[in-house]
Amino acid sequence: MGKYVLKRIAYMLVVLLILSIIMYMIYSLVPSNRAYTDAFNEVKALKNVLDPAETDAKFDELYLQYQRKYGTDTDNMFVRYLRWMGIAPLYDGSFNGLLQGNFGFSYEYNKPVVEVIQAPMINTIKINIWATILALGITIPLGIHTAVKKGTKLDQGVQIFTILGYSMPTFLIAILFIWVFCSKLGLFPPSGMKTPGSNFTGMQKTLDELYYMALPLIVMTFSSLGSMTRYVRASMADALSMDCIRTARAKGVREKVVIYSHAFRNALIPIVSLVVGWFLGIFGGSLVIEDMFAINGMGKLMITSLRTADYEVVLLMQMFYVFISLFGNLVIDIVYGLVDPRVRVNN
Repeated sequence: MGKYVLKRIAYMLVVLLILSIIMYMIYSLVPSNRAYTDAFNEVKALKNVLDPAETDAKFDELYLQYQRKYGTDTDNMFVRYLRWMGIAPLYDGSFNGLLQGNFGFSYEYNKPVVEVIQAPMINTIKINIWATILALGITIPLGIHTAVKKGTKLDQGVQIFTILGYSMPTFLIAILFIWVFCSKLGLFPPSGMKTPGSNFTGMQKTLDELYYMALPLIVMTFSSLGSMTRYVRASMADALSMDCIRTARAKGVREKVVIYSHAFRNALIPIVSLVVGWFLGIFGGSLVIEDMFAINGMGKLMITSLRTADYEVVLLMQMFYVFISLFGNLVIDIVYGLVDPRVRVNN
């Protein structure tokens, strides 16, 4: 197992390096020049002090300084990439890249990218973890139960219900639930992250956040019930039809042991891929949910940054998503070996 994990980590690093080069080259083609913008803004503030000739000379001087500061004083894209990563030195011999903790600067928000991403990521993780826990807590037992009671009225009713949730777009479910729970019943607020003007602390703050997250959580859970329940049901139904399950029943093994010890373990392999991938997707955020409920999350930040050409934010987020995807594949392979002894990950 240890040898396999090390090999996969090495593979991840190689893929991450290749993809980082490709993404950096792509975003470098975008017509955006941070050194030019900073030099122009600084000279603009000095226009009333300097005459036109001095202004041009000052701009050239500042432009070169900022190019050297940001490592863009060369046309060699590979050297610029190495400087961005923090592998190659800048003009003065110093290193100031990703490996040194310099993740870029957002001009739209006028602060480091890490500070820009921090709050949206916390919000996205909070709401998606709760949604994942609720969805799994409902769909897995429901999928197992409908597979065991296959063909009954309960199974047929659940199938009809899940088809509705599976077929309806998320934005339509959100609109419907806002109309019912906000407009008609007045149970939940339609948008926001907290009570306007409030300054709660401690448990009161937590309860206030949960109150505002309740409706988005209900929408996200309902939207995921259809596909996940049907997936678990199909996987469990296949497992229950296996010869080893029939043999266990013929030997008189208790039904609960047959279902939860034998059948469910055989059904876990396809479920693991979906669940782990789904869980890792919590970092990406949901653009539809975040936009409709005015939640400051990662999905909304990505679209906003693309619209405002805040490419340093976009590039760091893309790098993070690539790492999460590669890490997720490793986790799925390891979990396969844990849930099913037939799967070996030693090679």
